[in-house]
Amino acid sequence: MSIQLYNTLTRQKEVFTPQKENEVTFYVCGPTVYNYIHIGNARSSVAFDTIRRYLEYRGFTVNYVSNFTDVDDKIIKAAKEEGLTPKEVADKYIEAFMEDTGALNIKPANKYPRVMDHIEDIVAFNERLIEKGHAYEADGDVYFRTDSFEKYGELSHMSLDELRVGASERTNDEEIARKENPIDFALWKKAKDGEISWSSPWGEGRPGWHIECSVMATKHLGHTLDIHAGGQDLEFPHHENEIAQSESHYDETFANYWLHNGFVTFGQDEEKMSKSLGNFVLLRDLINAVDPMVVRYLLGTVHYRRPLKYDDAALEDARNNIARLREVLRRTNYRIDQTEETTEVQDSDWLNRVNEIETSFKVAMDDDFNAANGMTAVFELVKVMNHYLEEETVEKVVLTEMKQKLNELLSIFGLVLEKEDLVDETIQALIDERNQARVDRNFQRADEIRDELKAQGILLDDTPHGTQWKREN
Repeated sequence: MSIQLYNTLTRQKEVFTPQKENEVTFYVCGPTVYNYIHIGNARSSVAFDTIRRYLEYRGFTVNYVSNFTDVDDKIIKAAKEEGLTPKEVADKYIEAFMEDTGALNIKPANKYPRVMDHIEDIVAFNERLIEKGHAYEADGDVYFRTDSFEKYGELSHMSLDELRVGASERTNDEEIARKENPIDFALWKKAKDGEISWSSPWGEGRPGWHIECSVMATKHLGHTLDIHAGGQDLEFPHHENEIAQSESHYDETFANYWLHNGFVTFGQDEEKMSKSLGNFVLLRDLINAVDPMVVRYLLGTVHYRRPLKYDDAALEDARNNIARLREVLRRTNYRIDQTEETTEVQDSDWLNRVNEIETSFKVAMDDDFNAANGMTAVFELVKVMNHYLEEETVEKVVLTEMKQKLNELLSIFGLVLEKEDLVDETIQALIDERNQARVDRNFQRADEIRDELKAQGILLDDTPHGTQWKREN
């Protein structure tokens, strides 16, 4: 079995073959840290964390790097508004990012490079581009000469004429006058009065946005990456420009595979969620109101390339599915506790069905990391587990294997649904007292205990296999 992924560069699915066997270099464009992230931003983090986890499940060692853009016009503006330095603004929102993504169980990157720590590298990178004729200085700014890179426009599949029109619409007359070509983009920006800046051969200034990722990605992962990923909105101009400047600098392929996640849409018009449009939901607000695992499920179980519609119905669907998963784990734990160990497995057919489901899961996820179809296989396992739990006699080894497999597959989606404090001695003591009261036909006391537990959010279920309990969601 081999993994196939959709490469934005070629617009087709390709067999994934990393440069080194069983090792993957994976770069994801991270946030510009001037505010708290919204769930559209979080969708990218969840999507590529899930892909990373699946690659690791399939036996790859993944070197995962995701940057923080901590030098930017928006950060400078936020610093003035909040009475902080740009670095203090960046530090504040990086800490918030780690808290918020940590709540969604997103694995930390192997490295989180920051622009401010790579200024010397960026200056040297730009100097080399100028030496090779791919860049030029104009009144303290440095621009990339797009005419020098024949493949410009290949990632976005846009013609140079289309790009020139678009660039003219986005750029003011003063900047166009400094450029050789309207498509040329900034590698270094001349400092404005009162703005954060650094010394360079072209005077005081700061890096352009696109050059930052090229420098940080190649410094920490090498000249050629296996996978470069980000949101669809980064395809052009950001990733297009990264390719141009990186390949012009090193004369090597910058990234072999390009992955782009779809947008989160909002409202009846299903408009892209965006801070600039004002139609966003902050992640930290959502996870303060909703179980973070429900949010993780919502963001991570739609195919990463498809748009994800956010509304109350989608949130409720995610909540119900998480409840189903927790319920089967609760019931399984109960039967495990009530079942004696056996020396020989009799119910091997049930384990064979588990193995078949795992194979189906791999087939789904090997097809461009199709999380939706992968989750379908997970719920097929849940169905099998529920059928087995209805058996009069069960085997602990089978139950344990089912539970372990379910948790293993859920972990690929970042879902951790069992708490270590699930068994509470006080609750169990009250259940034992209630059971004895029922034996003694003291139904008043039995009802009092049920009501007492319900008031504490504990629900009881009297089954043929004994009284089970769960916390009210």
